[in-house]
Amino acid sequence: MKIMPGFTGSPLERIDNERDHPGMLEQRRADPAARLLRMAGLDPVATPDGRLDWAPLDEAPAGVELALLGLIDGAPRFVALDPDAAGSGHNLIWRLLDGFPPGEAGTYAAARSLIDWHARHRFCARCGTATEIFRAGWARRCGNCGAEHFPRTDPVVIMLAEHDGRVLVGRQPRFPAGRYSALAGFVEVGESIEEAVARELFEEAGVRATSVRYLTSQPWPFPSSLMIACAATVESDAITLDANELEHAMWVDRDGVAAALANDPRAPFIAPPPYAIANTLFALWLAGE
Repeated sequence: MKIMPGFTGSPLERIDNERDHPGMLEQRRADPAARLLRMAGLDPVATPDGRLDWAPLDEAPAGVELALLGLIDGAPRFVALDPDAAGSGHNLIWRLLDGFPPGEAGTYAAARSLIDWHARHRFCARCGTATEIFRAGWARRCGNCGAEHFPRTDPVVIMLAEHDGRVLVGRQPRFPAGRYSALAGFVEVGESIEEAVARELFEEAGVRATSVRYLTSQPWPFPSSLMIACAATVESDAITLDANELEHAMWVDRDGVAAALANDPRAPFIAPPPYAIANTLFALWLAGE
């Protein structure tokens, strides 16, 4: 695919098949090439040239467990699992991500989601007992009931409704002034991707999908979602807005979408940033995909 979604393309070799090997974690930690990802809570730390900052492993905070993210160029890469880590707010992250190469953002996405998952899953969901880390930081185990817990990702559909050469865009009140995006929503239990797309479009905008096609996907580490980008043909352009979900929605033609992606001040809306899959979705639609 020529148009790569944000937070993808990480060079990490995750070596999942080694995580249960006895002594593997100790061996990787003893590697002189091992490096620790510098983080400021849940925020990435960037080097002057706009890349992730890697430190010697002995800079790890005392008493904080480490997770082995994987290997980059054969060297072990770790992150500290600080249970008190917090983000400073999305504005700082957005500025940093604007300067990150795609692969760097992908590595950060894995690290951030893993830190956040451990911080929120310190106790067993079955019996409430405190759990312990295993599998090199990619799971937790309960010493009381034996339950094993693994990081999860939440599926979210994000979609463009198509009708007569136009697509539907909407905005929430929290968006910056002028910004619109594709409609989106979580996939519910017992629901397919196609069913979720159709349901969300009808619930939020009152349009009925007649066909749905998958385009691409993206991890979204805030905290841990998988964005599933689709396009859906709908039978009518009549909008019935759910004011609890959206502040406004409108149909935009190809010229309008192209102008928004080009940051043209005359565009009918401001596009989402390049690392958001909604931006990729607009670009794929323009490319005829």
